[in-house]
Amino acid sequence: MSSELPTLPVTFRPGRTRAVLLTAGAAIFVVITAVALLLEKLGPGERLSFIFTGALMFGVLAMLARVKVVADDSGVTVVNIASRRRLEWAEIVQVNLRPGDPWVFLNLSDGTSLPALGIQPGIAKQRAIADARTLRALTEARVVKDPEERQD
Repeated sequence: MSSELPTLPVTFRPGRTRAVLLTAGAAIFVVITAVALLLEKLGPGERLSFIFTGALMFGVLAMLARVKVVADDSGVTVVNIASRRRLEWAEIVQVNLRPGDPWVFLNLSDGTSLPALGIQPGIAKQRAIADARTLRALTEARVVKDPEERQD
């Protein structure tokens, strides 16, 4: 099974969703900026507020597009919309992507669950399922099951 595992580091992110969000954000910014520049009745402050609004919308969509899960030799980094959390492999008890879940959930050793928005079945369901299985296999390959093995 270890031959099926990817070489680390590996990054999981919703590629199609990211492309849609960034493209939509850029288009919104360009359209709002063009409208601000083409409307002759707007003063400089109003034009600036239009452009600022377009930039703000692009920024929000870029934040939504930044989500990812990065697995490396020492653990996993989960980057969600407004947060980043570093986990050691041993902290991850289970990787879950159940039917109907909007994204992967990581059950942690402290009893909490962490959403990992970098793996989501929105536009590319089969890709998300494959990524969740890969992350689960990576986790299982790195977690020591027997406490006596840790002493060696």
